Amino acid sequence: MLTRRTFAALGVAAGLSACARPETAIVTRAVPPQPQYPPLPDFYGAITDEPYPVPAIPEGSIAPEYWRQEVENPWPGHSRGTIIVDPDAAMLHFVESPLQATRYGVSVGATGFSWEGTARLQFCRQWPRWRVPDTMIARQPELESYSVANGGMDPGAGNPMGARALYLFQNGVDTLYRVHGDASPRELGRAVSSGCIRMLNQDVIHLHERAVHGASVIVLPSMKVHN
Repeated sequence: MLTRRTFAALGVAAGLSACARPETAIVTRAVPPQPQYPPLPDFYGAITDEPYPVPAIPEGSIAPEYWRQEVENPWPGHSRGTIIVDPDAAMLHFVESPLQATRYGVSVGATGFSWEGTARLQFCRQWPRWRVPDTMIARQPELESYSVANGGMDPGAGNPMGARALYLFQNGVDTLYRVHGDASPRELGRAVSSGCIRMLNQDVIHLHERAVHGASVIVLPSMKVHN
């Protein structure tokens, strides 16, 4: 006999069954293996004779195509010392001779995509201060303490300019375009949120040693769309 108590119990059981999640098949996806890169060249080791520490680049963190290397000069018509930046390829070439250039992998910030043309290497700085322009402070008021008026940020760890900076002028006017250090190894070859052209500190120190005052710096136009 179906008593009221039995009916109630069946109703509860039915309700619980209706609320239970159906069994779901568990799908597992294979995690792609991390690329295995060859050992880094010795010049990516720690630099110990600088005013501030330059730690070694971790092994396995840079694809070989972004290592500093001597290559055939793609622009043989330019004089020694010319610097050519290709934002889309995330590469910087320093012309050594009509036949040879030194190529560096870089990361490119928003400003690095927004300017193009030929500028003059006006000067370089070792361990520069970071003086935040007013246009950036308008977007990020929290950077006010590092403004030009306030003297900027002290050099060293945490300063986004890194170990060296190259300053580009056009017709005697600062373009606010910089080639500078403090890139993260895993940023190389990528677009990053801010900055101009970032290099590894080891690479920007090497470039600074070779840079020619007054040389042309050619920034190729970007064909990519960046927000």
